[in-house]
Formats: sequence, structure tokens, C-alpha cells
Amino acid sequence: MPNLLFICSKNQWRSPTAELLFKNRPVHNARSAGTSDKARIKVSQKLIEWADVIFVMERKHRDLIKQRFTSTGKELIVLNIEDNYPFNDPELVEILQGLLVDYLEV
Repeated sequence: MPNLLFICSKNQWRSPTAELLFKNRPVHNARSAGTSDKARIKVSQKLIEWADVIFVMERKHRDLIKQRFTSTGKELIVLNIEDNYPFNDPELVEILQGLLVDYLEV
């Protein structure tokens, strides 16, 4: 069962929404975290090691992960979703479902 990690800045809107899409599915484990010091759950080396696939909302998140952590061999995917949506916003959910369809249907 793959472990999927979703990362945004403060772990308030985008990454928790993505995590919610994958919760309670028998084929995945999902968690979310943020890169900011003010993040609800801060990304850590332990979370990076736990993840099989890491999804970041923006390139800046990818760059921070690469600078701060060892992610050798991890698939790191940039979703290119700007910080324009509140938690569980229907438009955000639709965007995430479209980008993550291959993972949702596994």
C-alpha cells in the first residue's frame, strides 16, 4: 500500500484537501504537511522517509524539500496549484481529482 505525502506551505488548505481525498481508501495511506514554520504539521525527514510518493503544490515546495531533506529515490511530483483556494473548496477538489486521477483509481 503506497504512502502518499501532500505538501503545501502552511498545511491548512491545499495539502489537507488532497489528504482528505485519499483518506479511508484501502489502497493508499495519505498524510499532509507544510514547509512553513507556521505549518499546522511541519514536513520532517521522518515524513519524507515514510512517503513513497511526494506531491508538492508548487515548485518552491519541491525546492525546499530538496534543500532541507534527503529524498533519495522518492518520486517528487509538482502539481502546480497556487495558494488560491480554501480547505475543501469544490474547485480545488476538482483540480486535485483531475491531476491525481491515476492515483485515485488504483
